[in-house]
Order: sequence, then C-alpha cells, then structure tokens
Amino acid sequence: MTRQQSASFLIDAQTAFTTDYDVVVIGSGVAGSIIAKQLAAQSKKVLVVEAGPGEDIQLANYEKSVERFYTATAKDGNAAFSRNPNAEMPRGVDTVKLRDGQVNDRGYIVQRGPLELDSSYTRAVGGTTRHWEGKALRMVPDDFAMKSKFGVGRDWPVSYDELEPYYRTAENEMGVSGNVEDQHYSGLRFPEGYVYPMLRMPPSYLDKVVAKDVNGMTVNLGEEEFELYIRSTPQARNGVPNRNYDGGKGYKPRSSVSLHQADVGGRCQGNTNCVPICPVQAKYDARRTLKDAMDTGAVHFIARCVASKVNIDTATGRVTGIDCKVYSDMDRPAHTEGTVKAKTYVIAANAVETPRLMLASGLQGRNGLMGRNLMDHAYLLTWALMPTPIGAMRGPLCTSGIEDLRTGDFRARQAAVRYSIHNDGWGWATGAPHTDLDHLIDESNLFGAKLQDALVDHVSRQILLDCMIEVLPDESNRISVDDAYRDALGNMRPIVSFDVPSYSLETAAFSRRLTKQIYARVGAEDYTKYSPLECGYVSHNGEDYVIRGGNHWAGTHIMGSDAGSSVVDSQQRSWEHKNLFLCGAGSMASIGTANTTLTLAALCLRTAETILSDLVRD
Repeated sequence: MTRQQSASFLIDAQTAFTTDYDVVVIGSGVAGSIIAKQLAAQSKKVLVVEAGPGEDIQLANYEKSVERFYTATAKDGNAAFSRNPNAEMPRGVDTVKLRDGQVNDRGYIVQRGPLELDSSYTRAVGGTTRHWEGKALRMVPDDFAMKSKFGVGRDWPVSYDELEPYYRTAENEMGVSGNVEDQHYSGLRFPEGYVYPMLRMPPSYLDKVVAKDVNGMTVNLGEEEFELYIRSTPQARNGVPNRNYDGGKGYKPRSSVSLHQADVGGRCQGNTNCVPICPVQAKYDARRTLKDAMDTGAVHFIARCVASKVNIDTATGRVTGIDCKVYSDMDRPAHTEGTVKAKTYVIAANAVETPRLMLASGLQGRNGLMGRNLMDHAYLLTWALMPTPIGAMRGPLCTSGIEDLRTGDFRARQAAVRYSIHNDGWGWATGAPHTDLDHLIDESNLFGAKLQDALVDHVSRQILLDCMIEVLPDESNRISVDDAYRDALGNMRPIVSFDVPSYSLETAAFSRRLTKQIYARVGAEDYTKYSPLECGYVSHNGEDYVIRGGNHWAGTHIMGSDAGSSVVDSQQRSWEHKNLFLCGAGSMASIGTANTTLTLAALCLRTAETILSDLVRD
C-alpha cells in the first residue's frame, strides 16, 4: 500500500465521534504509534488522535517543512513547523530569562522557575521524533535500581533484564545503527551474538582526532578511577544494513535505504541539521510506524483534534470517553466538539501534555502525584577551537561520545553523566556560524576574501562537548495548570516549575573541569563562557554555569509498585482508572543518562501486550 493510500485513513470529526473503537490513542508520537501498530497487527480497531496538522505524513508536505526550516531566520528545534495557536508548542525563540520571582508566560509553556527550562517538543504527526537527534541508547542496568543500589531516587518496578527483549524489538522498529562491541560498559548486557539492525554510523574525523589523545585517559570520581574511551553512539538513522542481523538473515529496512531520495527515508548523507529535520528522511521518525499501522486498515487517524477532557465514571473509575476539539484552520480558533469512545484509552501525548490533560480534567490523583517528579537532562555545554581544521559541519550531529561515567558508586553523592562530541560546531552554544560572521565583521573589521577565509578557518576548527547530566525525580519539579493561562482553543496551558539540584550541579562542576582537561590534551583553546543574562544561569560553589534542557521530558506520571507512591503500574496502567494507560517517558522512574526515546519505545511495546490481553479477556 502506498503512502497516498495510507492517507485515505485520515478521517473527519463526525466519523471519529460516532465510531466505537477498541482503543483510542491520544498522540501520534513514537509511544502512540508503536501501540497503535501492535494493536492493529492483531486487527484491533484503533483511533489515533493528533493535535497538530496531519498533512505532512506525505512526502510533499514533509519537503515543505524542510524548506520552512531552511528559510527560517531563527532555527530553533521547531522552526520546520508553522505556528499553530490551536496546538501550540514550545519554541526557542520564545525563551527569555526570568527575573527573580517573575512568571514567564511569553511562550506556550508558562515558566514558574526557579530555573527556566528551555526544552521543547513537537505537536505534529510523529511527535517529537520529528525534531529529535536520533540517539538511541539503552539505559544502563543501575538506572533501574537507583534507590536500592545508591540510596537516592526511586527504583523501577521493572528491571533492565525484563525490558531487554523489548529494547531489541524497539531497535528493530527504529532501524538502529550501532556497534554492540562499543556498548560493553556500565553493565550493559546483550544476548550472545546480537548485533544492531544496521552498522554503526562511521566515526567523524573529529571523533578520531579526539580519540587519539583521549582514549585511555584516567579520571577519578569519588574513590573510583575510570578510563575514558571514545565510543560510537547508537542512533536511529539509516546506514548500512547489517548482514549478520537476525541470525544471519540480515536487516531489511521498511523504507528504502539507498543513495537516492526515497518516500520515507534515504541513507544518511551527513547533514548537520538533523535537529530539527533531515532533508532525506534518513533519521527515524514515528510517521514510519504510524504508516505501518494505518496500512493494516485497522487504524483511523484524525489530525487537528485536540483532546480537552478525560471523562470518568465516578462509580467505577473507568474512562467513558475523551472530549476533543477539532479545528480546520490553524489561524482561527473556530472548532467543533465531540467525544471519542473506546473500550481502552491510551494517552501518549508526552510527559508535558499527558499530565496537562489529566490535570485539566480534574484528575490529579488521590496521592497528588500527577504532573510531579518532572525530569529532564541537565545539559552543560563547553566549546573550544582545535589547532587545525577537524571537519566541523559534517554530520550527523554526534557520532561518538564518552560513556564511561554513566554509572559508579559516585551516584550515591552526585549524578551520572555522558559526553557527546558535536560535529556541528558551536551552533547550540553560541548560534554559530551566524554569530561568528558577526564577530569577524564587528570585532575584527574583516571583509571580502579575508572575511571568507577567516570564517572558514574559524568554523572548521570548532569543537563542542555536551555534558548530559542525570536529574533525579523530585516532587517539587512538576507540570501544573492554572485557569489563568489558556490557549486559543480555551485549553489550559502547561506550567513548568523546575530546578536543578546540587546532586546534578556537582557533576556539572566536575564536567567543566574534565572538559578543560580534554581540551588541553587535544591542544584546543577553550572559549567557554557563561553569562548571567542567559536562561538556565546558575551559580554553584562560587562558579557560574548555564544549564540547558535536553528536550527529554520524563517522570510526570511516574511508574511504581504501589498506588500510594506512583501514578501508573509497571505496565503503564493508571492505578485509579483500569481502562486507561498513560504511556511514554512520563512513566519513567529515573532518567539516567540515555536519551529517553528508545526506553519509552520499549516500555510501550510491553504495554501493548497488556492491552491486547485485556481486550481478549473482555
């Protein structure tokens, strides 16, 4: 079935509101799309509801998004997508620094501080996989047992070994490129003979230059000594299919992998604008999974449909329907209203929008934990100039990193961390290369051929190391709602209250010292500086830092072993509403040092099995 045939399953509001489904799924990101696909494979009747526009499920409209990004002046993570007040999303251009005690409601998300979190997400077909970087790392085993092993944080109600088979299935679904040999650290375990679906992305020239001086370097953290090595980073990106995959059967991508543009994915061509959008669709996004689900004929899909209220039968606690508002024009709030109904409901809108919807529906939970325990990775960026050109601006963004500090006994006192080597220069930290051009003109008074030569020399020597630091769950970090803040459709907007604890700031300080040592070893000149005028500015033990968000929202409907201390159980089922599943990174009980996407995909594959069992039993 072609993409155009798949698009015929986009339905109108009347059909959505008058059809009884087995399952309604709110959100078409990776969580919702995976669950829809698994259910559709067993012929269950599914409705997928997407708040954003649905046209760019097709190639022609995807290419419009690429062009929109290329022509955008401010190239933030959502620059590829049109403004849509009816289903607004965070944008970097709306981020301004808070004054002490000031509530910042300039953007879609209302920021109450004390630290302004500059993370974003995408409300479009495919969710935030439309602008993610594509890193597909597994969490390490210790991440699942933080309380019992280190005395901090929380334990998961599921272990690494229980989730491991689902990690493999998720890696298949996303077509992960990687090298298992590079992943033998921090207790990571793979079945004998397992290989990733595709061969690893080739290390960049920059990776190799850094590795020459860094491999074997030792550092002390607490009472432990660690050797550091540059290792390839697994990522959901089309590379070369692995002939040894699946016992020698090889891996056959569901989309074309060639040197030519394909409908849903060519081979990676090294573009460094992977965030937000790959021009050849080499990077996985959830539209691929959604397409597979729709091609079964069992899935209906409605776009421009914003869930506004979850209705509960107070006698049984079961969900009876979800009210929705359907708009036709992104620039006008006019809409129709109705209720979608099913036997089972899945809210997979992301770790911000899912609790926002539940709280706006008056469903804060008996224990008051809905929206609490918000997590994100705390990013500390550092940057320097290498002594010679190292091929900056040749992508993808990150092909290698340092993984050796992802766990250790030190986690009883301070956070774990991983480091990525950026192939895209100083862009994230300083806005390069545009700001480099301004500097060379305004500060050095260069023009003509001299300006061109200086710009090429400067940009080609840029190195950026990002320090991705663990943040523990804390009930004071949260998503909430307030009747005073509403969007164009009248729905409550999310309010973020967030701070980074000293547990994480200790590792920020350690990481700053370590990156200085690394730059010295490779002969780079450190240009890192942090301004108190920047969002995320903090001072810790007399030193200044700027902490950025990682777009890795997690923990707001946290899972656990009992109803008193968590929102969902190990299968992501609501403790209080037995036919409701809250799915995605919001269920995660810790965030560790892995990007959240692969783990939430594995969780949702597991949850889909439970939903299928429920439907069979009913």
